[in-house]
Amino acid sequence: MKESENLDNIPTDVSVDNAPNYNGALATLVTVFFFWGFIAAGNSVFLGFCKEYFDLDQFQSQLIEFAFYGAYFIGALLLFLFSSLKKKDIMNSWGFKKGIVYGLVLSAAGALAMILAVNGAEPGDSSAFGFVLGALFIVGLGFALQQTAANPLALFLGDPDTGSHRLNLAGGVNSLGTTIGPIIVTLILFGTAANADIDIKQAIADKILTLSEVQYLYMAVGGLFLAAAALFFLSKSLPSGKADSSFIGANKALTSLGILTVLIGICFTPIFSSYAGEDQKQIEKLEKKKAEVAKSLNAAYNGNSAATYPDVKLKDLTIDQRVSLSKEKAQLYPIKSSEIEKIKQTIDGTRQADGSVLGGLKPPLENTRLVWLSLALLSVVGLLFSSNLLAGRKSENWGAMKHPQLVLGMLAIFTYVGVEVAIQSNLGALLKTPDFGSLTDGQIAPYISMYWGGLMIGRWTGAIAVFNPSKGLKKILLIVVPYVAFGVVLLLNFISGFEVEHLFIFAICVAVQIGGFFIGKDKPAPTLNIFGVLGLAAMLLGLFTTGPVSIFAFLSGGLFCSIMWPSIFALSLKGLGKYTSQGSAFLVMMILGGAIIPPLQGKLGDIIGIHKSYIVCALCFAYIVFFAQRVQGILKKA
Repeated sequence: MKESENLDNIPTDVSVDNAPNYNGALATLVTVFFFWGFIAAGNSVFLGFCKEYFDLDQFQSQLIEFAFYGAYFIGALLLFLFSSLKKKDIMNSWGFKKGIVYGLVLSAAGALAMILAVNGAEPGDSSAFGFVLGALFIVGLGFALQQTAANPLALFLGDPDTGSHRLNLAGGVNSLGTTIGPIIVTLILFGTAANADIDIKQAIADKILTLSEVQYLYMAVGGLFLAAAALFFLSKSLPSGKADSSFIGANKALTSLGILTVLIGICFTPIFSSYAGEDQKQIEKLEKKKAEVAKSLNAAYNGNSAATYPDVKLKDLTIDQRVSLSKEKAQLYPIKSSEIEKIKQTIDGTRQADGSVLGGLKPPLENTRLVWLSLALLSVVGLLFSSNLLAGRKSENWGAMKHPQLVLGMLAIFTYVGVEVAIQSNLGALLKTPDFGSLTDGQIAPYISMYWGGLMIGRWTGAIAVFNPSKGLKKILLIVVPYVAFGVVLLLNFISGFEVEHLFIFAICVAVQIGGFFIGKDKPAPTLNIFGVLGLAAMLLGLFTTGPVSIFAFLSGGLFCSIMWPSIFALSLKGLGKYTSQGSAFLVMMILGGAIIPPLQGKLGDIIGIHKSYIVCALCFAYIVFFAQRVQGILKKA
């Protein structure tokens, strides 16, 4: 999904076939960028579907992001490991063209694995969900290969002086994929936009909504992967992209990253195993009973409404909310309040025949899981800083990790990818709550599309400087281009059959982003600092409000994330010299943040509520602000 990877220190001694132009090859290449965006953004809708179909909690649904983005880390690490063992750059020895073909075939294999994984899977089949995660991991491994090769290959498809133009074109197509992905996946899974108010739980129970739609989706995706691989393989005009395959070793850095992999495995193992334990089985049994009670209450009193709550449907109120409305009990329920309280206590606080208590079982188990997730995060932070400290004492065999700006940048990429993914992957659960509209899965799609559209708006705006317009024209474009991109997002949703009037208010958020571009003046550190502050302010505003204000505050996170990848990359790699390429590879590994931070927020959401869990996103933006300010001082001393 990231469009700016491995752009520095590109070798010049590349074997390029003599061809008048590579327009056809470039058209094929940018489709790969589209796939990255389409699949990554589509996952946000897919995880909502899986949450309901497989009866998952918020943390479990975030394992889709864990599998997908974790594959980037593992894929990049394996390339580095094998290159170290062979003492040559494997990707350069293959050639970027073959690297993309291999990646596409691997992703196609993942699509096939997905089709097989969901074949015949019944609702609530957790073992089938495990196979779904495995299939997504394979798709992600293929993406890791594609991204490592595709960005530098884009530079070779024409005049080197216009290479950045081609990369920005590819980045724009990537963002278009992230905008369209949620819409298309929603239409495939739930039907037309006219069915956006579908009750997904009931549709699954009635077998109206099945996993066959997922099979159709991945049949199409797998076919496109193979078609693209064939085009690349058979193309006579594409350069091989082979370069000098010499490799700079960094054994201590490799050991450090290997230890990190083990630590993350140690932290996640007890979490995964706890979902198969006896306590979890008891919790599921009691929650099923609680759901049955809630269902019976809904059936008994559906259609009644309190005098002072005429717009609230009973199905949107939890048992706790109903009990707390003491002044309305007489109108809501003809039965006595004491009987309702007895039902509630029977489940939450009174011992069952087998001695189980939901209120006594669930909190300790959830807290233990949160501790392990926090330790996984601390492992990343602690290992990176300790590695840099050790490298500062004796830099031999540490390679690029001896540079403090790189280590801080690795953590910045980690938090940036984490917050970018976490905002939208938890957005669906947030919008389903009463305070945020009690939306259905189908109705959520335009919001997710607008979030990813915010990244497209920012990237299109950030690309203006590449074309060197005059100062006057540039000022005009900085205002016009964002709203043109905004209009594209609205149009895509409109022609898909979704209502868009409620998204018009996002124009205010776009205006705030435009102000950030004017203040940043195309300088990486100031721009990153400004957008980090705006992102932090947006998350805090979202945390302390509800309703439309909070929703659009969280959605604006996409706008403020839009320029962070290239800004962090540029600042992290500055001054690395011969270690630039290696530093770039280390930064790519830190896409790992998309695998760690969303599940952490998801588990926090299970414990304190999905709205409050967005404090995680605020902390991510806070670190990015710290990085933007700290790295300027480091680079001045260098």
